[in-house]
Amino acid sequence: MILVLDIGNTNITLGIYRGKELLFVSRMATDRMRMKDQYAIELREILALHGVEWKDITGVAISSVVPPVNHAVRGAIQELTDLEPVCVGPKTKTGIIIDQKNSELIGADLIVGCVAAAEMFKGPCIILDMGTATTLIVLDGARRMLGGAIAPGIGISLDALTNRTAQLPSISLEAPRCVIGDNTVQCMRSGLITGTACMIDGLCDRMERELGEKCSVVATGGLAHEVVQQCERNIVFCDTLLLEGLRLIYEMNCN
Repeated sequence: MILVLDIGNTNITLGIYRGKELLFVSRMATDRMRMKDQYAIELREILALHGVEWKDITGVAISSVVPPVNHAVRGAIQELTDLEPVCVGPKTKTGIIIDQKNSELIGADLIVGCVAAAEMFKGPCIILDMGTATTLIVLDGARRMLGGAIAPGIGISLDALTNRTAQLPSISLEAPRCVIGDNTVQCMRSGLITGTACMIDGLCDRMERELGEKCSVVATGGLAHEVVQQCERNIVFCDTLLLEGLRLIYEMNCN
């Protein structure tokens, strides 16, 4: 069995694969103050909850955008398994060509998403990841990562609205009933959810015009499922995109 972990700014998403079969997905909070032993305890409890024994884990792959947490989680894995995890970085085999002068600064999560998308689609594609930030990355038909766009995530936008205004409440982020909201909550949902969907439609259109060809689009993370339903263009939703990318990267580097 292979353990894969995607360490994001808000959550750590982990999964267990038996071959190409994803057995389960679990999440825990990203905590920069947590020590190696604390992560080891939580990881042990999660696997025990799903009936997986650590002796059955034969490999581990990690992507991280939070270096201090990456260090703690990596230490926890080594303590529990004596395995050396594959940590996605500039020297990791990915099958992706990063067409950037500052390739060392490209987030591991973006690379992992591109690896999975390249396996899903044979032509150019746009990878949409809606986490703490909303990112769109363009991959051409030759598997070159060309760049993209980064915008505040919906959660950050909601925090800004509620913290900087006196009368706007904190709300649950759900798709609005219609674009023209008939009360404050519906107006906020329209602006946040439908507004983000319109932004994504517009950015994808402009990216295709710059690239000169149509792109497949795949979305993952956070509120992607809610937002994709509000988009006018066809977007494939894949909640486990980054885990699939980690599985593929592990196979490239260990087989």
